[in-house]
Amino acid sequence: MLYVEKNQDGEIIAIHPAPNKKATEQKSVMDKELIDFLNNNIDNDPWLKVLSMSDMSTVRILEDLIDLLIRKNVILLTELPEEAQTKIRERKMARQKISGHEFIVDNII
Repeated sequence: MLYVEKNQDGEIIAIHPAPNKKATEQKSVMDKELIDFLNNNIDNDPWLKVLSMSDMSTVRILEDLIDLLIRKNVILLTELPEEAQTKIRERKMARQKISGHEFIVDNII
């Protein structure tokens, strides 16, 4: 899901990966209004922006899923390649410092 920023006429003027003061309305990537906006703004390559924003949220979900599987003893962190273990630890520490311990996957289950 993406958040759209609209002008006074109710037209989408920007898209964001998270809500903010200007972008509070949530839209699916398949929403007709959002698709029209993307198709009309091809010169800025908005589809790449959508994919990039989607990648960010997908990575967050995957991190939470891995953490959940480890907490439930389905997998062990040490079963993952060393490089993956390091990246997971680094991102987990950064997320804890920034936003506390909020897990997307826990909210879904």
